[in-house]
Amino acid sequence: MTSKKGIEILRPPTWKMVLLRGPSYLLSSLSPPERSNRDLPCEQKIQRDLRNGIERGAFLFLLLPSPFCVISHATRSNPTTSADDGILGSPLASILFAFPDQATVKKVIKALPRVGVGIKYGIPQTRRASMMSPRQLMRSSNMTQKWQRREISNFEYLMFLNTIAGRTYNDLNQYPVFPWVLTNYETKELDLSLPSNYRDLSKPIGALNPSRRAYFEERFQSWEHDSIPPFHYGTHYSTAAFVLNWMIRVNADENTFLFILRETLELFLIELHLKMFKHISDEPMTTMFLALQGGKFDHPNRLFSSIALSWKNCQRDTSDVKELIPEFFFLPEMLVNSNRYRLGRQEDGSAVGDVELPPWASSPEEFIRINRMALESEFVSCQLHQWIDLIFGYKQKGPEAVRATNVFYYLTYEGSVDLDAITDPMMREAIENQIRNFGQTPSQLLMEPHPPRSSAMHLDTFWTPSTKLHKTLPILQSPMMFSSIPDDVCMTIKFPSNSPICHISANTYPQLPLPSVVTVTTGQQFAVNRWNTNYAASVQSPSYADTPQAQAANQPLSMDPVLSQAANSSNPALRRHLGDNFSQKLKIRSNCFVTTVDSRFLVACGFWDNSFRVFSTETAKIVQIVFGHYGVVTCLSRSECNITSDCYIASGSADCTVLLWHWNARTQTIVGEGEAPAPRATLTGHEQPVTAVVISAELGLVVSGSYYGPVLVHTTFGDLLRSLEAPNGFSSPENIAMSREGVIVVNYERGHVAAFTINGKRLRHESHNDNLQCLLLSRDGEYLMTGGDKGIVEVWRTFNLALLYAFPACESSVRSLALSHDQKFLLAGLANGSIVIFHIDFNRWHHEFQQRY
Repeated sequence: MTSKKGIEILRPPTWKMVLLRGPSYLLSSLSPPERSNRDLPCEQKIQRDLRNGIERGAFLFLLLPSPFCVISHATRSNPTTSADDGILGSPLASILFAFPDQATVKKVIKALPRVGVGIKYGIPQTRRASMMSPRQLMRSSNMTQKWQRREISNFEYLMFLNTIAGRTYNDLNQYPVFPWVLTNYETKELDLSLPSNYRDLSKPIGALNPSRRAYFEERFQSWEHDSIPPFHYGTHYSTAAFVLNWMIRVNADENTFLFILRETLELFLIELHLKMFKHISDEPMTTMFLALQGGKFDHPNRLFSSIALSWKNCQRDTSDVKELIPEFFFLPEMLVNSNRYRLGRQEDGSAVGDVELPPWASSPEEFIRINRMALESEFVSCQLHQWIDLIFGYKQKGPEAVRATNVFYYLTYEGSVDLDAITDPMMREAIENQIRNFGQTPSQLLMEPHPPRSSAMHLDTFWTPSTKLHKTLPILQSPMMFSSIPDDVCMTIKFPSNSPICHISANTYPQLPLPSVVTVTTGQQFAVNRWNTNYAASVQSPSYADTPQAQAANQPLSMDPVLSQAANSSNPALRRHLGDNFSQKLKIRSNCFVTTVDSRFLVACGFWDNSFRVFSTETAKIVQIVFGHYGVVTCLSRSECNITSDCYIASGSADCTVLLWHWNARTQTIVGEGEAPAPRATLTGHEQPVTAVVISAELGLVVSGSYYGPVLVHTTFGDLLRSLEAPNGFSSPENIAMSREGVIVVNYERGHVAAFTINGKRLRHESHNDNLQCLLLSRDGEYLMTGGDKGIVEVWRTFNLALLYAFPACESSVRSLALSHDQKFLLAGLANGSIVIFHIDFNRWHHEFQQRY
């Protein structure tokens, strides 16, 4: 066992970490346990400690299962000391520990799974990676190249830089830092096509105002002190006090559970703050702010009360050079005083309540959305590398920092002082307090200029109708233009069976041994159709003179070759049939099936014996039968995961429950505590059969709906968080989708659709004139695709459910939808047994969308 203290500006708890072969146990003792158990085995000690602690209400308990431990990373809580820290994170929680030395960090990391710093950074998942320095992580990662190629967003890249530079949600003194990107918070309309509405990212926030810049430069030049080097700014752009001031309204009372979305790629995408025991006070930010201010709110004039005023202050006050935090781009709840705290009155008599928004933002959600759009705009993309140079790069310190007016007080920099060499305890404490209160500069990642992002101008392939040939010509594109679009319909495949295609899974990643599209029909027949990953590089359209092999090479999808042999064979593998044991009472729909990422296994439900079954797509044989429900299993969902990663499978049933299962990628089975599969959690609250379920392991959420019942939101631990209030006349949810950012879209019967935030606020609802059969969200959650009985596939903007586009009508109703991995193709399964593949380009609607608000 190793004892250490949590990093916090308030009372730090003492933790004990117990590392076993399986899960890791983290115990926080609020009062020392009274026991004598030296002779007990480790497991018995844990059980006894837990039993005694829980009886007294003395322990907080967190279990991190090894398969879902996604991050172990060495960092520093205090850049001026030699002590080391470690971040241990799962998709549901992350904890920052302070260790006495690097040797202890190595011991802990050696006992943890080989997870490195996450699975999306292009860095090997090794223990060596967990011990890399920030600069080594920067050099080893491929994230810069992905950002340059526009494979990831500006937000994702900034979170990556913050993470490897030691910025973390676990330490208020080293909270992630984001830039102000807009300058116009006064007008009733905001034109995002005007450069004047954007901040100059080549300059630090303190140097944007010329007169203020002159003041700081004069102070630097005239500074005379023997022991303190000259600086431009005596304050910092990020401190614990600033973070708490921004987030002062974020809290959860006794009856609410508040999710704060943490968008950090693999790291801590969400934190759950809830009242677990009676002795735990409201958390997180309001309580911490009060503790920092001696139990009282600060003077009302100094509280965060207005976006426009905050921008003005950081342009004119010599003591205010703060930048933003990530929540300004995804968390509208931070702008709402939902707990109705009495924050006082300002000097003009106005009460401080909700944050005053710019005139161009009609709601907190609208402000966050537009601010995020500005962050991802072409104007910001073209400048962002210069801001990175100031915060994380070669202009952070040294002569370049002096020239850029970017020098801060010396104690904010990593390695500026060795506290271990200071023998005077009072002097040491004074320096520690200065560091704690006046901010810390991130670790320097680059010693040379950061490369810019690739331009929006690119070579594009367009269609010439007169010659029926694809020609590759350079098309110069401004930020507000979009490419010529090929024909909507890419291809159509008709299967020998006329049975409706009720399910499509597009597992098209090029890294797979066999990129494919798995289809299932209502006649319980499945197919593994091969995806052509080289299709985008094709330069000629197929002609009737081509051989069948040449035609297949020029199409994105080729039919499962086994199907052509199935009609004349009794071989079950050739028939690719799931059996005849399905319940006649259940309507077979898309959410009755899921596949593994590599398409090797198909999981199906709806069997009369209350089981769901795992089939091998290669042999069509049953490899596992899973029991757990007391009624027919009515729906399934699989969490997103990488090719070789474990995942969750959620099963909903007519017994009104949802069970959560663990799919083990190594054994390729659903596992339990022993030999037999067992659910990880049982989710209750429904009073009618469950009709739809969706799960996100990254968010730690399960959303489910029941027949003429509510839509419930649970954690993956089984805790019921809330019920989503349906609009009047909306009942019986049939399909549910959830984005990575926590937007929940529910399709009720008779074509009704409603969108909700992760915290249960209804964003919009619409009544569709079609009976929708399926819905699908784009990867970023910005766009919603629907299909229904009328055979029309439509694209909607998620936040306001505005119709953007309708594809040409299909020959029959649309029963299922799927997107290719690169989101360039939309696949629709039809009731007549056909697949229609559409060309789709989400950038088209992004660039066409109105620029004025």
